[in-house]
Amino acid sequence: MPSARSIAVIIPAAGSGSRFGDVRNKVFAMLAGKPLWMHCVERFHARVEVSRIVLAVSDEDRETFEQQATDLAIREKIAFCRGGSERSDSVAAALATLDSDNNVQWIAVHDAARPLVQDEDLSAVFEMAKLTGAAILATPITGTVKRGMADAVGCTTVDRRELWTALTPQVFRADVLRSSYARHHGFPVTDDAQLVERAGHSVALVHGAADNLKITFPEDLQLAEAILKRYGNR
Repeated sequence: MPSARSIAVIIPAAGSGSRFGDVRNKVFAMLAGKPLWMHCVERFHARVEVSRIVLAVSDEDRETFEQQATDLAIREKIAFCRGGSERSDSVAAALATLDSDNNVQWIAVHDAARPLVQDEDLSAVFEMAKLTGAAILATPITGTVKRGMADAVGCTTVDRRELWTALTPQVFRADVLRSSYARHHGFPVTDDAQLVERAGHSVALVHGAADNLKITFPEDLQLAEAILKRYGNR
């Protein structure tokens, strides 16, 4: 397991929430009385390995984030930086704020709209990252997968035995992530693991809980509420 206070967490939070059907950033949506992003921060703050949490936010949202952060007893561990139009731009900006911190040996990148990551999954992905230099949470695809075009005749069934859905956090040795971003030339990527893979570094998969869901649509909040209630009943 990485040593105490050796991990920095980057949370890209500069999105618009357009699919969420709201004019504001979806990470401000309330779940069990707290904004989504605050659930994420509290889960990581509880880990002894985590020393810093950097949120990359848009200029128009920064005041709201800072006002909401005053409700956190852990405010001193949180920093904000200016996010970009793309996820990779936001992560790069957060990386820059960590350049002078020599205590950061590992960097975890986590979606601000994934408020339900489980503590045991954090332990597992942190441990695997220590062993391999790069590890992500993922869950197996369980449904039948088809390849084809919508409204077109003809499709094929894809063998799903080696197919996974990527989750977060995605955890990397700090030099691995930094060097991968230094080699990034703006080609589109959907997650940080893809960028690390392009740089030639292998990424390990860690089987994570499927209920580590990303809040994308308003109805996802109802499911998240039910999951939180289930945790509370344990």
